[in-house]
Amino acid sequence: MGEEAAMVMESAYQELAPAPVKGGGGGGGGKKKRKQKREGGGERRKECRLVSYHELPDYMKENEFILNYYRSEWPILNAVLSLFSWHNETINIWTHLLGFVVFFGLTVLHLGQYFPQVADLIGHLSWPISKVAENVSSNIGDVLSGAASLMQASPAALAAVAPQAATTRWPFFVFLAGAMFCLLSSAACHLLSCHSHRLNLFLIRLDYTGIAVMIVVSFFPPIYYIFQCEPRWQVVYLSAITAAGVGTVYALMSPRLSAARYRAHRALLFVGMGLSGVVPAVHAVAVNWHEPRRNVTLAYEGAMALSYLTGTAFYLSRVPERWCPGKFDLCGHSHQIFHALVIAGALAHYAAAMVFIQARDEMGCPA
Repeated sequence: MGEEAAMVMESAYQELAPAPVKGGGGGGGGKKKRKQKREGGGERRKECRLVSYHELPDYMKENEFILNYYRSEWPILNAVLSLFSWHNETINIWTHLLGFVVFFGLTVLHLGQYFPQVADLIGHLSWPISKVAENVSSNIGDVLSGAASLMQASPAALAAVAPQAATTRWPFFVFLAGAMFCLLSSAACHLLSCHSHRLNLFLIRLDYTGIAVMIVVSFFPPIYYIFQCEPRWQVVYLSAITAAGVGTVYALMSPRLSAARYRAHRALLFVGMGLSGVVPAVHAVAVNWHEPRRNVTLAYEGAMALSYLTGTAFYLSRVPERWCPGKFDLCGHSHQIFHALVIAGALAHYAAAMVFIQARDEMGCPA
């Protein structure tokens, strides 16, 4: 009986045992599967390596003079984490991300001065961002004639010392909000557009929209405060620039205009929007010819225009990488210079807006 039971168990074991694999034992097949798995993991890791310009899909080929250190079709999480790694978009991302932080801090600072409830809220929150913004604002304000005291004063204090009550601040906050939107959308575009063609196209359109918004809202403080006593000109000029901005954004929604070969056309649309400010600027100078702060505001607005136009020239010419392809891949290429000049221009316009606000607070409008 014992022998029969043993024979039955051996027969059952043979029936249940896996058939031998041709060309090698079961252990060899397991090794092959593990090898394939390792190779598959290597391919997944390869997706997140930095590639050269010639390895990019066509929709990402924007600047043939930047040869290496591209991220191409990375997963979203890896793209987000690349914020803390070194590639040819790192400086582009951080210039506008830090610019957003500065303007956010300035916004919080001025809201705290203008609305006591916001000041109370700020007092219960961590202070580093608002402290940095206060230092930046004070440094800019020190250059102005008496603007530093304006930034530190509350509306009630201004009303006590000025012949007129403090003027409304909403055009100033519109400018700050537009600047933050532009800088944040640009940073997001440079950070995440390496994910896919679909997301790339959406973020590029968002970036163009941000630029148009930045140009439009830059007109609000000077036009509103200069022509505050002549509301019809406020309506005419602000309506015109807003319509121009909407038309520009509509034109840039075309996927065709997002292609690299149309970079000059896109830049000229934005330059045209900016240059449309020449008409109200000439009008404003004529109206305020005897205003003692005229030269100060012209200097700041001139610095803004020079920064934007110079940045656009770098963007279009793709200098210096055009002269030495590959040498400026990581640092110093034209788009990075363009970003730095955009920040400089926005800060110059912020300083001019402070002068406009101070002048209008002091003068008011004749009865």
